[in-house]
Amino acid sequence: MTQLRTAQRPRSRRVIGRTLLAAALLTAVAAVPAAAAAAPQGAPATAPAHRDRDAPRDQLVAHFYGSYLDAIAAEGGGRLATALRSFYLTPALRAELKRWEARNHADGVLRSQDVPAGFRVTASDSGAGHTWSTVRLTWGTTAHRTYTYLSVRQDLGTGKISAIQD
Repeated sequence: MTQLRTAQRPRSRRVIGRTLLAAALLTAVAAVPAAAAAAPQGAPATAPAHRDRDAPRDQLVAHFYGSYLDAIAAEGGGRLATALRSFYLTPALRAELKRWEARNHADGVLRSQDVPAGFRVTASDSGAGHTWSTVRLTWGTTAHRTYTYLSVRQDLGTGKISAIQD
């Protein structure tokens, strides 16, 4: 081991100790972000029902469709589905859906008489105080999947869904 010989030996040890400590801390501070950036992120084994990448633009639409599908599957469109419509949809859209459902004898939100197996929401265009999302409804079994697509408009001012088109 090498010894340093100076006239102020106790002070020089403190300086060397502090220098080594500072160097170790600086190395650790630089290494932690680099290690975090280099750490591999585990990819999910299956695709999620909706992507969070475009959140919050399509997040409200995804929350609505996820909750609505659960309510329809659990109670066949009872009070919970009605409450979800009241919370997430504008009064004008609720009235429009009521008329559509009377004409078509189907659920206006899903544009179907059945409950889909899943859904995916993708953000589309936005402008003039609105944002559009595409909702892909998945039907059928794993071996025989089919899809229908809906365009869903959300008002940015109110945060409510104001249009559903097929």
